[in-house]
Amino acid sequence: MFKFFIQKKWFLWSIFGSIFILVSTWYQVQLDVKINEWFGEFYDTLQKALTTPGSVSAGDFYSYLFTFAKIAGLWILINVFTTFFTEHWVFRWRTAMADYYHMNWHKARLIEGASQRVQEDTLKFARFLETLGTGLLESIMTLIAFTPILWVLSKQITMLPIIGEVDHALVWVAILAALIGTVMLITAGIKLPGIEYDIQKEEAAYRKELVLGEDDPSRATPQAINELYNKVRLIHYKSYFHYLYFNAVKWSYLQAMVIVPYIALAPTIVTGAITLGFVQQIARAFSKVETSLQYLVRNWSLIVEFISVWKRLSEFEKKLHSTETDSSAKI
Repeated sequence: MFKFFIQKKWFLWSIFGSIFILVSTWYQVQLDVKINEWFGEFYDTLQKALTTPGSVSAGDFYSYLFTFAKIAGLWILINVFTTFFTEHWVFRWRTAMADYYHMNWHKARLIEGASQRVQEDTLKFARFLETLGTGLLESIMTLIAFTPILWVLSKQITMLPIIGEVDHALVWVAILAALIGTVMLITAGIKLPGIEYDIQKEEAAYRKELVLGEDDPSRATPQAINELYNKVRLIHYKSYFHYLYFNAVKWSYLQAMVIVPYIALAPTIVTGAITLGFVQQIARAFSKVETSLQYLVRNWSLIVEFISVWKRLSEFEKKLHSTETDSSAKI
């Protein structure tokens, strides 16, 4: 699965492509930091304009909107091009895998489900890698950029409801809330990777029998395919049940987290010690840190499928390597 990084053919794409994605993602995060600063200044200006009529001119107000448009426009441009480049980068990773399988197809074809591994699973691997890989990279970059910002901003937030005084309170609230959510979701979804693997296994057996039945009338009899389909049905029903309570826990947690920063800010807000711009700025910084820390929570369903694909490709490559070793031994 990692031929992409060890073959000279893919050196430029694997190494320099990775560096480009890292740099562009970091720059996008820096633009996000600028937007966060803009939110603080803009909402303070908005509060001033609404509180004291005539204190803010139309020109000043429009200049803030123009500043946002410039930053957002640059962010969109870089994001679109980075996404385009990443899609090509990931497809070349898939191509490196496919080339290896094609070169060894005379051995690979003897392994059950080889065609599905080479075509379908490499496609899924590439798509999950693009989504989860870029998401993880962005989460790490965002944490590096926004945690110090939240740390500085939360100096003014020293009082939490019930708990009382805590230095840099919102940083600890974000970390604790994300940790609790991650543990909850992993606990609730611990069985899902195995179930997803079993789904693909049963679906593959069902599909194989149908394909064989296209050329051999003795295969895919009603009794045989009904038995296989019954296994497919049972494993899917099992999946639905486990996803039922998993989704209940996931969405309950995510909806509850919407109001957590405002609960934490409540003692400070009611005293009028901070401005509207500061509330917006710190709430947005909190959201960035919290969302980054919730990477596993928000992507667990995709991670489950990715683990399943990873396991299937790993087993396939082990069998392929075993076949190569046996062939060498015979020679």
